[in-house]
Amino acid sequence: MQDLDQAEWAIWLSSGCVRIGAKIHRALAEPWRGEKAEPVNLTRRTEVTDRVVLVIICLGMGLLRALGRAVATLISCACRLRSGQFPGKIGMFCLPSRVSGSDWGLMKLFGGATFVRRRRSKVFLLTLSLLLAGCNSQSPPRKPSLQITQVPSADPGGPAQLDYIEGRAIGAQPGQQIVLYAHSGVWWIQPFTNQSFTKIQADSTWKNSTHLGTEYAALLVEPGYRPPAKAAVLPTEGNGVVAVVIAPGKPAAPIISKVIRFSGYDWTVRSAGSDRGGEPNAYDPGNAWVDQKGYLHLRMEQRDGHWSCAEVSLTRSLGFGSYKFVVQDSSHLGPSAVVGMFTWDEAGTDENRNELDIELSRWGHPDGKNAQYVVQPFYVPENVARFTAPPGVLTHMFRWEPGKVSFKSVRGSVVGPGSKPVSEHVFTSGVPGAASEAVHIDLYEYHHSKSSSQQPAEVVIEKFEYLP
Repeated sequence: MQDLDQAEWAIWLSSGCVRIGAKIHRALAEPWRGEKAEPVNLTRRTEVTDRVVLVIICLGMGLLRALGRAVATLISCACRLRSGQFPGKIGMFCLPSRVSGSDWGLMKLFGGATFVRRRRSKVFLLTLSLLLAGCNSQSPPRKPSLQITQVPSADPGGPAQLDYIEGRAIGAQPGQQIVLYAHSGVWWIQPFTNQSFTKIQADSTWKNSTHLGTEYAALLVEPGYRPPAKAAVLPTEGNGVVAVVIAPGKPAAPIISKVIRFSGYDWTVRSAGSDRGGEPNAYDPGNAWVDQKGYLHLRMEQRDGHWSCAEVSLTRSLGFGSYKFVVQDSSHLGPSAVVGMFTWDEAGTDENRNELDIELSRWGHPDGKNAQYVVQPFYVPENVARFTAPPGVLTHMFRWEPGKVSFKSVRGSVVGPGSKPVSEHVFTSGVPGAASEAVHIDLYEYHHSKSSSQQPAEVVIEKFEYLP
């Protein structure tokens, strides 16, 4: 018979493992049944050693799952070899074109010991390599499973309302986090651009607030990933994104908002939370009302154990023109309270939402200036003009024109030719164009303030006026 190289004998040895295992099982079991076992000639130490070697090989191969699969495949190949129907090559192995029946006798435990002895070193080397390969083989890591278990309602209102979104990330690796998006015209990162990551808890769950939209998305991302603040198309898997899941907003009954009449206009009272000031604030419709004089009251207070703010917004858009607000004394407000009179485009896709602001607040600094004019974004130094508003009734106004907006504040509720301004400023850079924005008036708590006391506060707006 021809000598076979190591690769050939891997196939021969694997093919005989089943028969060898059966013989070993019978040989070991017979003495315990009380049956007479065939005596072993211990003087033939070499033959015994060779048989023990085969036993060890067979047992080792049987314990490894990966090697067991290989043995099954090789047995199939060997059967085809025996029938003479297998091609002359298998990958890198060169095999005889036909195998005689006498060669198969060498695989019998008691008849193959002499040949194994001659090839002992080669068989040992090959078997050791196969065992190490089986031990080192690992299944590919399972892909993490990402789910959204609580979906907010579908509402294209964009930043007007907040709700909670929850989910689970099974199999996430240490350091990985969740990035949330809500779709309202485009995909907006949630809950805020400066809080773009949601932490995965020890039990694989995650939870955060989100602005409402028609669809919601969660991304499982690697450490160091930098998500876009907004996107027409969501990021896909790869480049730091491990998994993506999208869920449509759940159907919900239309929200019937409270509407009040002030200065000849209808105003919607906010009932959902908002993130003005960079942190979520709850809003209560009961915090806004109009008194017998026709003055608008906005109050910030704690009710039933919950702190809530107030906001109203016009039900229509006015566009370019002159906007005027008569505000009673606001000098009593704490340093973390904010009174805002501003334009805001709920349906806009621009990050700044056509926002022009008159804001009365010290922003947490008791000794700082208490008022400012802003053309968003506020982080551009040229877009902010701060000033000190004196006590008493003040009239704040701005004239909005294409490419220009002029702000002014004067004492009293009547503005005439001789009215001396407390402050005024003209912006000609970054001024937005008119779209579908509406006027908002609000009173809320600035949570970033270190001196936040959340004391009850109230502001009174005597009058709003618009001239084209």
